[in-house]
Amino acid sequence: MQAAPVRATAIPSFTDALRAVESLLMSGGQRTARRNAWTSVLEDRRRAKDRFEAQRVLEEFTSVTP
Repeated sequence: MQAAPVRATAIPSFTDALRAVESLLMSGGQRTARRNAWTSVLEDRRRAKDRFEAQRVLEEFTSVTP
């Protein structure tokens, strides 16, 4: 008697599950707008971090020079 073949299916990640739900609930244009908005948020955070770092370097530089 031969054993039945074992099928391994990957468990979707949480992100994959959210994207699946998102695709069911939203039309394509809304999905694109939401992703664009999130990309903008991430870019704003990156720019804020860069500004903070530049400000820190400037303050450090001005405190050292006479």
